[in-house]
Amino acid sequence: MTDFRQTPAAPAYWPARLPYEALAGVRTRRLMALVLDLIAITILFGVFFTVFAVLGIVTFGLTWFIIPILYPAIALFYNGVSVSGWRMSTPGMRAMDLEMRNVDGSRVGFITAAAHAVLFYLSWTILTPLVLLVSLISNDNRCLHDIVAGVVVTRSA
Repeated sequence: MTDFRQTPAAPAYWPARLPYEALAGVRTRRLMALVLDLIAITILFGVFFTVFAVLGIVTFGLTWFIIPILYPAIALFYNGVSVSGWRMSTPGMRAMDLEMRNVDGSRVGFITAAAHAVLFYLSWTILTPLVLLVSLISNDNRCLHDIVAGVVVTRSA
């Protein structure tokens, strides 16, 4: 298989040079990766919830104010740390043989990965039909939040 991540003269818009193999089945794999990642985030939330609930007893309820923002905060850091890491994917994406890069082919930074997670959760709660429509008509299988964040999800080689 050709290494599609390294091109000698990467154009300003990197996905235009991606071969078919890099994008084959990405939509379906992303949905499966999302399910796996949500399971992992929920397990992490359960652990942190238990810790904060117990700490709430010790601190007379002060740490209970943190619990409502705990799930979004865990999801944000989970995505930001794992996508900006050396594997360029969340554990769910890794299981589905996916990785995320900037549109120029470079590694995604933490701020971009965290912003992508925020855009993802906002787009799925507010603009669900539009997000799916953009993904279906896009030639590189990118969703609306991918386009706004400037990233592309491809198969790992």
